[in-house]
Amino acid sequence: MPYYNIHDLEKKREDVSPLAEIKSIVGELMKFGIVTYYKGEGSKPHYHPNDEQFVFILEGRRHSILGDEERIVGPGDILHIPPNTRHGATTIDEKCVSLVVKSPAGSGVLGEDYNEAKDADDVLNRLSKKLGQEAKF
Repeated sequence: MPYYNIHDLEKKREDVSPLAEIKSIVGELMKFGIVTYYKGEGSKPHYHPNDEQFVFILEGRRHSILGDEERIVGPGDILHIPPNTRHGATTIDEKCVSLVVKSPAGSGVLGEDYNEAKDADDVLNRLSKKLGQEAKF
């Protein structure tokens, strides 16, 4: 079926991001999702060797790490994440809702091809100090 309504999609959780609420659709060449994280929750710094993705922030703010850059992202911001680029984020507001598009479609799981970054724990410690709270992953 080519038409979908986000309100009709089932909320899912994936093994690599168990705190994320995900509503997703898989096509032939790409996958699409609406992803929600709540305050203090996030994704550990990681990379996808075979996936390219775009993240569009719809609601809320997150402290984002993309490659060697760190910044606060919020509504209207778009992140382009090429394959093999380290990325991760922690939600600052009560919740953050993002639209995510990834290619290739693979199995349809948004976290597919997930590989934790070698410096993930160091980045998380630095991030927790910066935000004044312990992040949950």
